[in-house]
Amino acid sequence: MILKSLFGMSFSLLMLLSSSLNASVGPYANHEKALSLMDEMVREHGFQRDELVKLFGEAERKEKILEAIARPAEKTLEWSEYRKIFLTTNRIEQGRAFIKKYSEHLQRAEKQLGVPKEIITAIIGVETFYGKHKGTHRVLDALTTLGFDYPPRAKFFSSELKHALLLAREQGFDLREMMGSYAGAMGYGQFIPSSYRHYAIDFDDDKVVDILNNPIDAIGSVANYFAKHHWKSTQPIAFPLIKENIGDRIDQLVHDNLKPAHQLRELQDAGVRIPEGLDLEASGKIQTLQGEQGTEYWLTLDNFYVITRYNHSHLYAMAVYQLARELGLSEP
Repeated sequence: MILKSLFGMSFSLLMLLSSSLNASVGPYANHEKALSLMDEMVREHGFQRDELVKLFGEAERKEKILEAIARPAEKTLEWSEYRKIFLTTNRIEQGRAFIKKYSEHLQRAEKQLGVPKEIITAIIGVETFYGKHKGTHRVLDALTTLGFDYPPRAKFFSSELKHALLLAREQGFDLREMMGSYAGAMGYGQFIPSSYRHYAIDFDDDKVVDILNNPIDAIGSVANYFAKHHWKSTQPIAFPLIKENIGDRIDQLVHDNLKPAHQLRELQDAGVRIPEGLDLEASGKIQTLQGEQGTEYWLTLDNFYVITRYNHSHLYAMAVYQLARELGLSEP
């Protein structure tokens, strides 16, 4: 009966019907890589194919995202410039207000997970200005665009897209409504989907892990991230050094690796004056920064390295550390 009805239609009407049907399915619903990913999610994770087809049909390829990720990096900032961005009076004042507002939850995170409230707050402050700038791109668009149409990192972003699908199902989120950065990082602490699933926690016991809009879950999740990366609550983070206290072998001690590569005893033997009370068997790194008054020398320890696990930059870690100090951090 259907076949007979179709043959009875005019050619123009059939073309109109065909166009209408195709228009309802976006470019990613028929994309080769999307089809492969859908096969995998159906086969390995029990997703419904028709739901995935509809979802990817609503995903949009965003040229602005491709332009942003491919844009040549601007000149590398020196510490003197980087510091001016993140150590502003406004960011410090807003951080103190955040600590006051969420004092109970920050103290609980510090007690349960061993991460200072000032470090948690500084991370959120550097990442999103305490939740005010969490991203303007749909995570669905960001991850499909980069996972399917950005070959240099397609494998990574396709994997993150799978995590995003699982995350949305686990937490009852609508992936169409989840917002984040152009790279798919989300929420107060800007977790990518895999980090969200691995480290984010339900810190207010409402049975939903929501760091997108819930600052309490975000506080617990940032603290948990640090705890899982071996933050040591009984150890300090960094110490400024004066040039006269670093010996004449400094060029042999400075290296680009973010991870501490020398025992403090080794640094001491090389002429570096190690602050009293530190375990000489612990690891340390001599970090140089170009400040407003010239070269700064710092002794950074394992906890400083943990901060770089959040963002692989010594400038980022120093900004978080110094912002935390401005917020009242007192080291062991």
